[in-house]
Amino acid sequence: MNNTFTLMARTGRAFHLAQGAQLRITNIFGSQVVDTWAFRADDINEYMSMEHTRVHSTCPTPGKGTVFRSNMRRPLLKFTADSSPGVHDWFFAACDGARYEMLGFLGEHENCSDNLRRAMTKLGHPISHIPCPLNLFENAPLLKGDIGIYPPASRPGDFVELTAFVDLIVCLSACPQDMADTNGLDREPKNVQVSVVHY
Repeated sequence: MNNTFTLMARTGRAFHLAQGAQLRITNIFGSQVVDTWAFRADDINEYMSMEHTRVHSTCPTPGKGTVFRSNMRRPLLKFTADSSPGVHDWFFAACDGARYEMLGFLGEHENCSDNLRRAMTKLGHPISHIPCPLNLFENAPLLKGDIGIYPPASRPGDFVELTAFVDLIVCLSACPQDMADTNGLDREPKNVQVSVVHY
């Protein structure tokens, strides 16, 4: 069974991903970063952890073949396909109100942390802790000890696929960042396409 939907720019959405199912995220315009989280469906206190994943990885950045582990060090997702140049991030925390305030924005601004909270609450799983996300398509390389932010290297139509080891709740946020080059030189967040294939 294939379920496809559009994740609108600046918004988040949480949904169930069954064991063995494949999640495909297509960067329609090529320039949109997608913050990605995963929680065990039977216990959301166990979640995909970039810190624990990096310890067990042989690569400096996430890519095809990476096994994303939980805060209990158990496999949750595997990176099974990537048609993009393979530039993704697993260091940056999700943006939040404080981040935009530091950038000089006054007032409320859409952000990935709030997108995660709202999406999980809507699904019946309110959370307080915001894990570090897998930032798909984000171009933030380590440069001599500093992290720069550059437009995504992905191209229109590029996609990634992740496969679930166990039943999960996945949350995606089409990053609302419009004060840096995170989502392209035009700094305009855009829609992405999401497909879930259950076998």
